[in-house]
Amino acid sequence: MIHFLSSLKLNARAWRAKNKTLFERFEILRRIASIVVPEYRFKWPQLLWWENKSFFDYAKRYNEDQGNNLDRRWTVHQFLRLVEFIEGDTAEIGVYQGAMSHLILAANQGAKHHHLFDSFEGLSHPDGIDGDHWHAGDLACDEASVIHNLSRFKPNFTTHKGWVPDRFEDITHHQFCFVHIDVDIYQPTRDAIAFFYPRTNPGGIILCDDYGCTTCPGATKACDDYLADKPEKMIALPDGGGFFIKGIRTGQPAQVGNDEKNEPPFPG
Repeated sequence: MIHFLSSLKLNARAWRAKNKTLFERFEILRRIASIVVPEYRFKWPQLLWWENKSFFDYAKRYNEDQGNNLDRRWTVHQFLRLVEFIEGDTAEIGVYQGAMSHLILAANQGAKHHHLFDSFEGLSHPDGIDGDHWHAGDLACDEASVIHNLSRFKPNFTTHKGWVPDRFEDITHHQFCFVHIDVDIYQPTRDAIAFFYPRTNPGGIILCDDYGCTTCPGATKACDDYLADKPEKMIALPDGGGFFIKGIRTGQPAQVGNDEKNEPPFPG
């Protein structure tokens, strides 16, 4: 490893050299990672949205401009364009500091009301199905901080403090166009999707931030269990999370390579 790093001449001057292109610096990182964390998959860095100043100003506000959630935030930022002309309110279940609700409210532009559901005391007690990553009280953020973070959007949102699903009765008669579920564990995820599914208008989107994440097996199972007898199925996103569009019948995932039975690869 020492010899490998030495061969790259990885010193401060070389790293910051003006003649080092983004791609060249990326290659240095990729080669280091291939030794340190060989399971990690890099992606190409030449992404136009990385140059979006407005988006990164927003990310810095929540200390996420270098964080792991950037791709998810950008994805939701784009998804919200799909529901601009769908009737209904928006909602987030599990809001933490309000970063995702910020995006939703910015997209709503006052035309839709946004509902935030959270205990503001962190996660409830995980069950065995949730694995051992999460613990009760994780991800706590007080309600006042969230309201402060979103103050520029007043009065276009309402916070509903309480454990899922206790406060859902506040909005029993509302309809929705976009719902973001981010509660990490099985039971509140299942309760949330069960409540909002029949109240989401055709063309509306329900997105689960935790779907397909190895740290959140319970949330993934909750979505699949609830949709088992529904025409819609979750579409897994490459950076974690999954979604479906209400009223759009969804096919099963295609086989794209050899599996354990040595079946032929997916054509194409």
